[in-house]
Amino acid sequence: MTDLAAGTAVQTPAGPAPTGRRGRRADDVPTLVERAREGDARSVARLISLVEDASPVLREVAAALAPHTGRAQVIGLTGSPGVGKSTSTTALVRALRAAGKRVGVLAVDPSSPFSGGALLGDRVRMQDHAGDPGVYIRSMASRGHLGGLAWSTPQALRVLDAAGCDVVLIETVGVGQSELEIASLADTTLVLVAPGMGDGIQAAKAGILEVADVFVVNKADRDGADQTVRDLRYMLSLGGRHSEGGHWRPPICKTVASRETDNGIDEVVAKIEAHRQWLESSGEGHRRRSERAAREIEAIALASLRERMGDVRGSAALGALADRVVAGESDPYRAADELLDQL
Repeated sequence: MTDLAAGTAVQTPAGPAPTGRRGRRADDVPTLVERAREGDARSVARLISLVEDASPVLREVAAALAPHTGRAQVIGLTGSPGVGKSTSTTALVRALRAAGKRVGVLAVDPSSPFSGGALLGDRVRMQDHAGDPGVYIRSMASRGHLGGLAWSTPQALRVLDAAGCDVVLIETVGVGQSELEIASLADTTLVLVAPGMGDGIQAAKAGILEVADVFVVNKADRDGADQTVRDLRYMLSLGGRHSEGGHWRPPICKTVASRETDNGIDEVVAKIEAHRQWLESSGEGHRRRSERAAREIEAIALASLRERMGDVRGSAALGALADRVVAGESDPYRAADELLDQL
Protein backbone atom coordinates (compact mmCIF):
# COMPACT_ATOMS: atom_id res chain seq x y z
CA MET A 1 0.00 0.00 0.00
CA THR A 2 3.03 2.22 -0.37
CA ASP A 3 2.43 5.76 -1.63
CA LEU A 4 5.57 7.85 -1.68
CA ALA A 5 4.66 9.90 -4.73
CA ALA A 6 0.95 10.53 -4.37
CA GLY A 7 1.21 12.00 -0.89
CA THR A 8 2.12 15.58 -1.79
CA ALA A 9 0.37 18.00 0.52
CA VAL A 10 -2.25 20.35 -0.86
CA GLN A 11 -1.88 23.98 0.12
CA THR A 12 -4.41 25.10 2.71
CA PRO A 13 -4.25 27.92 5.21
CA ALA A 14 -3.25 27.27 8.79
CA GLY A 15 -6.10 27.56 11.23
CA PRO A 16 -8.75 25.69 13.20
CA ALA A 17 -10.32 22.42 12.18
CA PRO A 18 -12.56 22.82 9.11
CA THR A 19 -16.26 22.13 9.44
CA GLY A 20 -16.93 20.84 5.92
CA ARG A 21 -19.89 23.14 5.31
CA ARG A 22 -18.78 24.60 1.99
CA GLY A 23 -20.25 23.69 -1.41
CA ARG A 24 -20.04 20.10 -2.64
CA ARG A 25 -17.80 18.63 -5.32
CA ALA A 26 -17.89 15.39 -7.27
CA ASP A 27 -16.10 12.69 -5.25
CA ASP A 28 -17.47 9.18 -4.88
CA VAL A 29 -16.62 8.88 -1.20
CA PRO A 30 -18.16 5.43 -0.54
CA THR A 31 -16.18 3.94 -3.43
CA LEU A 32 -12.98 5.63 -2.27
CA VAL A 33 -13.43 4.27 1.25
CA GLU A 34 -14.20 0.77 -0.04
CA ARG A 35 -11.09 0.76 -2.23
CA ALA A 36 -8.96 2.18 0.57
CA ARG A 37 -10.10 -0.65 2.83
CA GLU A 38 -8.98 -3.07 0.11
CA GLY A 39 -5.50 -1.54 0.26
CA ASP A 40 -5.63 0.69 -2.81
CA ALA A 41 -2.93 3.33 -2.23
CA ARG A 42 -4.41 5.83 -4.69
CA SER A 43 -7.73 5.82 -2.85
CA VAL A 44 -5.96 6.28 0.48
CA ALA A 45 -4.00 9.19 -1.00
CA ARG A 46 -7.16 10.77 -2.39
CA LEU A 47 -9.00 10.52 0.92
CA ILE A 48 -6.12 12.14 2.80
CA SER A 49 -5.97 14.88 0.16
CA LEU A 50 -9.69 15.54 0.66
CA VAL A 51 -9.00 15.90 4.38
CA GLU A 52 -5.98 18.17 3.91
CA ASP A 53 -7.83 20.29 1.38
CA ALA A 54 -10.79 20.83 3.74
CA SER A 55 -12.93 19.42 0.95
CA PRO A 56 -16.66 20.12 0.73
CA VAL A 57 -17.15 16.35 1.22
CA LEU A 58 -15.13 16.33 4.46
CA ARG A 59 -18.18 15.48 6.56
CA GLU A 60 -19.13 12.67 4.20
CA VAL A 61 -15.59 11.30 4.39
CA ALA A 62 -15.65 11.38 8.21
CA ALA A 63 -19.03 9.61 8.32
CA ALA A 64 -17.93 6.92 5.87
CA LEU A 65 -14.70 6.23 7.76
CA ALA A 66 -16.20 6.13 11.27
CA PRO A 67 -17.49 2.50 11.27
CA HIS A 68 -14.07 1.20 10.20
CA THR A 69 -11.85 2.98 12.72
CA GLY A 70 -10.62 2.46 16.27
CA ARG A 71 -8.42 -0.56 15.60
CA ALA A 72 -5.00 0.91 14.80
CA GLN A 73 -2.38 1.45 17.48
CA VAL A 74 -1.17 5.05 17.25
CA ILE A 75 2.46 5.75 18.14
CA GLY A 76 3.80 9.29 18.22
CA LEU A 77 7.46 10.21 17.86
CA THR A 78 8.74 13.59 18.89
CA GLY A 79 12.04 15.15 19.82
CA SER A 80 14.36 18.01 19.01
CA PRO A 81 15.70 18.38 15.47
CA GLY A 82 18.76 16.22 14.97
CA VAL A 83 17.92 13.41 17.38
CA GLY A 84 17.17 10.99 14.53
CA LYS A 85 13.37 10.88 14.43
CA SER A 86 13.15 9.86 10.77
CA THR A 87 15.91 7.27 11.12
CA SER A 88 14.15 5.86 14.18
CA THR A 89 10.82 5.84 12.35
CA THR A 90 12.40 3.89 9.50
CA ALA A 91 13.89 1.38 11.94
CA LEU A 92 10.55 1.00 13.73
CA VAL A 93 8.76 0.37 10.45
CA ARG A 94 11.30 -2.34 9.61
CA ALA A 95 10.81 -4.03 12.99
CA LEU A 96 7.02 -3.83 12.86
CA ARG A 97 6.94 -5.23 9.33
CA ALA A 98 9.14 -8.11 10.48
CA ALA A 99 6.43 -8.82 13.06
CA GLY A 100 3.81 -8.95 10.30
CA LYS A 101 2.18 -5.58 11.03
CA ARG A 102 0.76 -3.28 8.37
CA VAL A 103 2.18 0.15 9.06
CA GLY A 104 1.12 3.68 8.20
CA VAL A 105 3.40 6.68 8.66
CA LEU A 106 2.27 10.30 8.89
CA ALA A 107 5.41 12.42 8.78
CA VAL A 108 4.59 16.04 9.54
CA ASP A 109 7.12 18.20 7.70
CA PRO A 110 7.74 21.93 8.01
CA SER A 111 5.79 23.92 5.45
CA SER A 112 7.42 25.54 2.47
CA PRO A 113 7.31 29.32 3.01
CA PHE A 114 6.37 29.69 -0.66
CA SER A 115 3.77 27.00 -1.38
CA GLY A 116 2.56 26.01 2.09
CA GLY A 117 3.19 22.37 1.13
CA ALA A 118 5.34 19.85 2.95
CA LEU A 119 9.05 19.94 2.19
CA LEU A 120 8.88 16.12 2.02
CA GLY A 121 12.24 15.50 3.65
CA ASP A 122 10.91 12.55 5.64
CA ARG A 123 9.75 10.63 2.59
CA VAL A 124 13.14 11.13 0.97
CA ARG A 125 14.70 9.49 4.03
CA MET A 126 12.20 6.60 4.03
CA GLN A 127 12.82 5.25 0.54
CA ASP A 128 13.82 1.90 2.07
CA HIS A 129 10.11 1.05 2.31
CA ALA A 130 9.07 2.39 -1.10
CA GLY A 131 8.33 -1.04 -2.56
CA ASP A 132 6.60 -2.56 0.46
CA PRO A 133 2.82 -2.99 -0.05
CA GLY A 134 2.39 -3.24 3.72
CA VAL A 135 3.63 0.29 4.35
CA TYR A 136 1.94 3.61 3.57
CA ILE A 137 3.98 6.79 4.05
CA ARG A 138 2.52 10.27 3.82
CA SER A 139 4.18 13.63 4.44
CA MET A 140 1.88 16.36 5.68
CA ALA A 141 2.64 20.06 5.94
CA SER A 142 2.41 21.63 9.39
CA ARG A 143 1.52 24.95 7.66
CA GLY A 144 2.72 26.99 10.59
CA HIS A 145 0.68 25.09 13.16
CA LEU A 146 2.60 25.48 16.42
CA GLY A 147 1.61 22.15 17.91
CA GLY A 148 3.91 20.26 15.57
CA LEU A 149 0.97 18.51 13.88
CA ALA A 150 -1.10 19.48 10.87
CA TRP A 151 -4.72 20.21 11.84
CA SER A 152 -5.78 17.45 9.43
CA THR A 153 -3.68 14.78 11.16
CA PRO A 154 -6.57 13.24 13.19
CA GLN A 155 -8.66 12.64 10.07
CA ALA A 156 -5.66 11.38 8.09
CA LEU A 157 -5.07 8.97 10.96
CA ARG A 158 -8.63 7.69 10.56
CA VAL A 159 -8.04 7.09 6.86
CA LEU A 160 -5.03 4.87 7.59
CA ASP A 161 -6.92 3.14 10.40
CA ALA A 162 -9.82 2.33 8.07
CA ALA A 163 -7.36 1.21 5.39
CA GLY A 164 -6.25 -1.64 7.64
CA CYS A 165 -3.04 -0.34 9.19
CA ASP A 166 -2.30 -2.18 12.43
CA VAL A 167 0.06 0.56 13.58
CA VAL A 168 0.23 4.22 12.59
CA LEU A 169 3.41 6.14 13.37
CA ILE A 170 3.12 9.92 13.62
CA GLU A 171 6.37 11.84 13.45
CA THR A 172 6.23 15.51 14.39
CA VAL A 173 8.23 18.51 13.21
CA GLY A 174 10.01 18.86 16.54
CA VAL A 175 9.39 19.41 20.19
CA GLY A 176 8.95 22.51 22.29
CA GLN A 177 6.77 24.11 24.91
CA SER A 178 3.88 24.54 22.47
CA GLU A 179 4.40 21.27 20.60
CA LEU A 180 2.86 18.65 22.87
CA GLU A 181 -0.18 17.79 20.77
CA ILE A 182 1.26 14.42 19.84
CA ALA A 183 0.58 13.14 23.36
CA SER A 184 -3.10 13.99 23.01
CA LEU A 185 -3.35 12.10 19.71
CA ALA A 186 -1.14 9.04 20.22
CA ASP A 187 -1.79 5.94 22.30
CA THR A 188 1.93 5.75 23.04
CA THR A 189 4.30 8.72 22.84
CA LEU A 190 8.01 8.18 22.23
CA VAL A 191 10.25 11.09 23.18
CA LEU A 192 13.63 10.89 21.47
CA VAL A 193 16.71 12.52 22.96
CA ALA A 194 20.38 12.37 22.03
CA PRO A 195 23.61 12.68 24.02
CA GLY A 196 25.24 16.07 24.22
CA MET A 197 22.19 18.08 23.14
CA GLY A 198 20.91 19.05 26.58
CA ASP A 199 17.63 17.34 25.75
CA GLY A 200 17.12 16.05 29.28
CA ILE A 201 17.03 19.52 30.80
CA GLN A 202 15.04 20.87 27.86
CA ALA A 203 12.52 18.07 28.27
CA ALA A 204 11.99 19.02 31.90
CA LYS A 205 11.53 22.68 30.97
CA ALA A 206 9.05 21.91 28.21
CA GLY A 207 6.99 19.51 30.29
CA ILE A 208 7.90 16.59 28.04
CA LEU A 209 8.50 14.38 31.06
CA GLU A 210 4.78 14.47 31.73
CA VAL A 211 3.76 13.24 28.29
CA ALA A 212 6.44 10.67 27.44
CA ASP A 213 5.42 7.02 27.62
CA VAL A 214 8.80 5.74 26.43
CA PHE A 215 12.10 7.62 26.33
CA VAL A 216 14.52 6.72 23.55
CA VAL A 217 18.13 7.82 23.86
CA ASN A 218 19.17 7.56 20.23
CA LYS A 219 22.75 7.77 18.95
CA ALA A 220 23.69 5.84 22.08
CA ASP A 221 27.10 4.99 20.62
CA ARG A 222 28.15 8.57 21.31
CA ASP A 223 29.88 9.82 24.43
CA GLY A 224 27.46 10.97 27.09
CA ALA A 225 24.69 8.44 26.38
CA ASP A 226 24.89 6.88 29.84
CA GLN A 227 24.85 10.32 31.44
CA THR A 228 21.74 11.23 29.45
CA VAL A 229 20.04 8.08 30.75
CA ARG A 230 21.02 8.97 34.33
CA ASP A 231 19.72 12.53 33.88
CA LEU A 232 16.36 11.25 32.67
CA ARG A 233 16.09 8.74 35.51
CA TYR A 234 16.88 11.44 38.04
CA MET A 235 14.27 13.82 36.67
CA LEU A 236 11.66 11.07 36.56
CA SER A 237 12.41 10.32 40.21
CA LEU A 238 11.58 13.89 41.22
CA GLY A 239 7.86 13.28 40.92
CA GLY A 240 5.00 14.06 38.59
CA ARG A 241 2.18 11.81 37.48
CA HIS A 242 4.55 8.93 36.70
CA SER A 243 5.48 8.57 40.37
CA GLU A 244 1.88 8.08 41.48
CA GLY A 245 0.59 4.62 42.29
CA GLY A 246 -0.92 2.74 39.35
CA HIS A 247 0.62 5.04 36.76
CA TRP A 248 2.91 3.92 33.98
CA ARG A 249 6.57 4.68 34.60
CA PRO A 250 8.30 5.48 31.29
CA PRO A 251 11.16 3.11 30.48
CA ILE A 252 14.36 4.48 28.95
CA CYS A 253 15.75 2.67 25.91
CA LYS A 254 19.12 3.18 24.23
CA THR A 255 19.24 2.89 20.44
CA VAL A 256 21.50 3.42 17.47
CA ALA A 257 18.74 3.57 14.87
CA SER A 258 21.15 4.06 11.98
CA ARG A 259 22.42 0.50 12.37
CA GLU A 260 20.77 -2.30 10.43
CA THR A 261 21.15 -4.77 13.31
CA ASP A 262 21.80 -4.66 17.05
CA ASN A 263 20.30 -1.18 17.14
CA GLY A 264 18.09 -1.45 20.23
CA ILE A 265 14.84 -0.99 18.28
CA ASP A 266 13.51 -4.41 19.31
CA GLU A 267 13.58 -3.26 22.93
CA VAL A 268 11.62 -0.14 21.98
CA VAL A 269 9.01 -2.29 20.21
CA ALA A 270 8.77 -4.49 23.32
CA LYS A 271 8.20 -1.45 25.56
CA ILE A 272 5.55 -0.13 23.17
CA GLU A 273 3.75 -3.47 23.38
CA ALA A 274 4.03 -3.46 27.18
CA HIS A 275 2.51 0.01 27.25
CA ARG A 276 -0.32 -1.11 24.96
CA GLN A 277 -1.13 -3.95 27.34
CA TRP A 278 -1.06 -1.57 30.31
CA LEU A 279 -3.41 0.83 28.52
CA GLU A 280 -5.91 -1.98 27.99
CA SER A 281 -5.69 -3.50 31.46
CA SER A 282 -5.82 -0.18 33.32
CA GLY A 283 -8.61 1.40 31.27
CA GLU A 284 -6.30 4.32 30.48
CA GLY A 285 -6.47 3.57 26.76
CA HIS A 286 -10.24 4.06 26.65
CA ARG A 287 -9.97 7.22 28.75
CA ARG A 288 -7.35 8.71 26.42
CA ARG A 289 -9.35 7.96 23.30
CA SER A 290 -12.51 9.42 24.84
CA GLU A 291 -10.65 12.59 25.77
CA ARG A 292 -9.21 12.75 22.26
CA ALA A 293 -12.68 12.49 20.71
CA ALA A 294 -14.06 15.11 23.10
CA ARG A 295 -11.32 17.58 22.16
CA GLU A 296 -11.94 17.02 18.47
CA ILE A 297 -15.70 17.48 18.85
CA GLU A 298 -15.09 20.70 20.78
CA ALA A 299 -12.67 21.99 18.13
CA ILE A 300 -15.12 21.30 15.30
CA ALA A 301 -18.01 22.86 17.23
CA LEU A 302 -16.00 26.00 17.94
CA ALA A 303 -14.90 26.21 14.31
CA SER A 304 -18.52 25.90 13.21
CA LEU A 305 -19.52 28.63 15.65
CA ARG A 306 -16.78 30.89 14.29
CA GLU A 307 -18.08 30.32 10.77
CA ARG A 308 -21.58 31.30 11.81
CA MET A 309 -20.30 34.31 13.71
CA GLY A 310 -18.52 35.40 10.56
CA ASP A 311 -21.88 35.48 8.79
CA VAL A 312 -23.32 38.00 11.26
CA ARG A 313 -20.42 40.45 11.19
CA GLY A 314 -21.66 43.64 9.65
CA SER A 315 -25.23 42.34 9.66
CA ALA A 316 -28.23 44.48 10.52
CA ALA A 317 -28.97 42.33 13.58
CA LEU A 318 -25.50 42.86 15.05
CA GLY A 319 -25.67 46.57 14.26
CA ALA A 320 -29.01 46.91 16.02
CA LEU A 321 -27.70 45.14 19.12
CA ALA A 322 -24.62 47.38 19.15
CA ASP A 323 -26.80 50.49 18.91
CA ARG A 324 -28.84 49.32 21.91
CA VAL A 325 -25.67 48.81 23.96
CA VAL A 326 -24.40 52.28 23.03
CA ALA A 327 -27.77 53.79 23.97
CA GLY A 328 -27.71 52.07 27.36
CA GLU A 329 -30.78 50.02 26.51
CA SER A 330 -28.85 46.75 26.86
CA ASP A 331 -25.49 45.48 28.04
CA PRO A 332 -22.85 43.53 26.06
CA TYR A 333 -23.58 40.24 27.84
CA ARG A 334 -27.32 40.36 27.18
CA ALA A 335 -26.65 41.43 23.59
CA ALA A 336 -24.23 38.54 23.12
CA ASP A 337 -26.85 36.10 24.44
CA GLU A 338 -29.40 37.49 22.00
CA LEU A 339 -26.92 37.18 19.15
CA LEU A 340 -26.19 33.54 20.01
CA ASP A 341 -29.92 32.82 20.12
CA GLN A 342 -30.14 34.02 16.52
CA LEU A 343 -27.41 31.69 15.21
